[in-house]
Amino acid sequence: MKSDETIDFHIRWAWLKIAKMYNQEAVKHGLTQSTGFVLLSIDPVKGTPSTQLGPMMGMEPTSLSRTLKSMEERSWIKRKSDATDGRVTTVHLTEEGKRLREISKSTVIGFNKKVLAEVDKASFENFIHVIEVIEKHTSKN
Repeated sequence: MKSDETIDFHIRWAWLKIAKMYNQEAVKHGLTQSTGFVLLSIDPVKGTPSTQLGPMMGMEPTSLSRTLKSMEERSWIKRKSDATDGRVTTVHLTEEGKRLREISKSTVIGFNKKVLAEVDKASFENFIHVIEVIEKHTSKN
């Protein structure tokens, strides 16, 4: 089997292209694809417990910690300890973080609209089905 006949080749190829596109857009606003993803993962109203961010995003704790520290230093987020349980820290967006989140959101929505405009509903449903099968088989490990 040739590499371009494998599922992972196409996923890796597409993801690298998507990540490059997002990074090129993000850098215009002082972001990275990773920080944009974190901004999108934080609830803009209630905040999000820091312990939920890693699993939601599939990021390792050390990598997420570095990213959050950098975002806090740039005043895009603030961390608040829970008043009733000091062990819980919630990550909240600052006004600047909310502004950058909207830019990230707009970029993701724009990309999705462009792709979905060229793909019929059945093709998209088949794509989702294949991704779900991949998730099922990779979750076994």
